[in-house]
Amino acid sequence: LGELILPENEPGSSIMPGKINPTQSEALIQIAIYVMGLDSSIANAEGFGSILDLNVTKPLIIVNILEMIELLSNGLHSFCEHALVGLKPNKQNISHQLERSLMIVTRLTPVIGYDKATEVAQVALKSGTTIRQALEKLNIKIEKIDEVLDPTKMV
Repeated sequence: LGELILPENEPGSSIMPGKINPTQSEALIQIAIYVMGLDSSIANAEGFGSILDLNVTKPLIIVNILEMIELLSNGLHSFCEHALVGLKPNKQNISHQLERSLMIVTRLTPVIGYDKATEVAQVALKSGTTIRQALEKLNIKIEKIDEVLDPTKMV
């Protein structure tokens, strides 16, 4: 959605010039899949662990648990250091998308009524414009429009 600006840790994509690859996220996904496999191995080993009361699978369980802890710890440390620390919001794109969102029309309901707000939303949707532009098209004037259309008032 273009809402985040990722840190540039590696050279760009081999097929998409200028792309910033989310390598830290991809690495964390791979670690999680691997850890799930180790966990599955532990679950299977536990089922055989008490055969003849020999606890033959305890070493496998212990080794897998220790490996899981190390993998997750290192993966999260790398993700935090190389992704989260440099992660930034793309405020311009977020504002643009928010301005184009039809959800903001709900703020108009107490001001112009449900039916008129519905008409504004439909005009904006059909014409591909913002709620503000739809209001202009319909020649609807609202006092303190910036305050009325402020999305932060919705939370």
